[in-house]
Amino acid sequence: MFRFIFAFILMLPAFAQRPGTNYDEAKVPRYTLPDPLILRNGQPVRDARTWTQKRRPEIFDLFEKQMFGQVPQRSPKIAFELEDIDESALGGKAIRKQVSIRIAGKPVHLLLYLPAGVRGPVPVFLGLNFTGNHTIDADPGIRLAEVWLFDKETRSLVKRVAPDTQRGSASSRWPVEMILSRGYGVATIYYGDIEPDFKDGLVHSVRRLLLKPGEGEPGPSEWGAIGAWAWGLSRALDYLETDKAVDAKKVAVIGHSRLGKTALWAGAADTRFALVVSNDSGEGGAAISRRRFGETVENLNTSFPHWFCTNYKQYSGREDELPFDAHMLLALIAPRPLYVASAAEDLWADPRGEFLAAVAAGPVYELLGRKGLGTDKMPGLHQPTGDTVRYHIRAGKHDITDYDWAQFLDFADRHLKR
Repeated sequence: MFRFIFAFILMLPAFAQRPGTNYDEAKVPRYTLPDPLILRNGQPVRDARTWTQKRRPEIFDLFEKQMFGQVPQRSPKIAFELEDIDESALGGKAIRKQVSIRIAGKPVHLLLYLPAGVRGPVPVFLGLNFTGNHTIDADPGIRLAEVWLFDKETRSLVKRVAPDTQRGSASSRWPVEMILSRGYGVATIYYGDIEPDFKDGLVHSVRRLLLKPGEGEPGPSEWGAIGAWAWGLSRALDYLETDKAVDAKKVAVIGHSRLGKTALWAGAADTRFALVVSNDSGEGGAAISRRRFGETVENLNTSFPHWFCTNYKQYSGREDELPFDAHMLLALIAPRPLYVASAAEDLWADPRGEFLAAVAAGPVYELLGRKGLGTDKMPGLHQPTGDTVRYHIRAGKHDITDYDWAQFLDFADRHLKR
């Protein structure tokens, strides 16, 4: 029997008990963050035009070439096929659509729920899932996904149709009916459809489809798996723009853990996303790298060498040489609404580092006429703070919970339903 152990391990904070990891705030080294409002030539950014036309492109170029990687300038053929629709799903509460996004023939499966009985197009939360579309809800109408599993007999990873017993196994992270009841749709893709999450997954990835003739792997500044997953989210948005039941100008991109890193990069790279949510994204996401608290750049590059471009490996153990830090990634979302969420027991993801990055992104939001967090004092548990940039830390471990979703929905009400 194939087991789902490998898939669920992927959702946990990697190597959280690694010896030598710093969890002591007193041992955080002194550091200086690069100023997002200083141009490469040393000149200050004093107005929105200079930010938009000069500084933002500079920062994006750094992240693109030194961390997440560039998407090759090739255009694979992309087609959408509505494979299934049920207008009375979930006991009549939802319209369920299952769509095949074909990228140069490779199928990527999108599951979309929309609230039933709503007139006009609705805003949607879009995010990737770890274990297959069928795991986000027990709905028997969801097609069982082909997922990457660990075969204990051959001790290798194989792709197989998931067993029916796994329906709804990740539903605690996807409160579909809660989201629908608030007037939002929810759309998701199994991230393994875009690229499987292991070192040699390139052969099964959309990245392989964009290689140049004769090229065996992406170049040093070209995309890794997180870049591919983010690119896949944009292709999902391409589909949503064709669906008249969706308000494609009000799509929020959301992600947890490594998929929180993915959501941040998707939001930075594609300004069509109206709102961005990062949940427990940690190192390589919303947490300040220079703090060297919890997971580090070296941990990322050692444990997950496929996530980022090759150029990023030069910064292992050399965080102070990074030409950017997490606050600048968050600033690339500006002026769009941004929510950063942490969990108190998730020290591997450095909750304080996530908060401080949100604080440091504030001046860019303020330059653009929006409000940031409005404080540099980290809030207590379950005390969300901030306006266009918002932050909370909740009790508990590395996870995405109903409490988190309730805050994200309130945030979306404030910014997407105006």
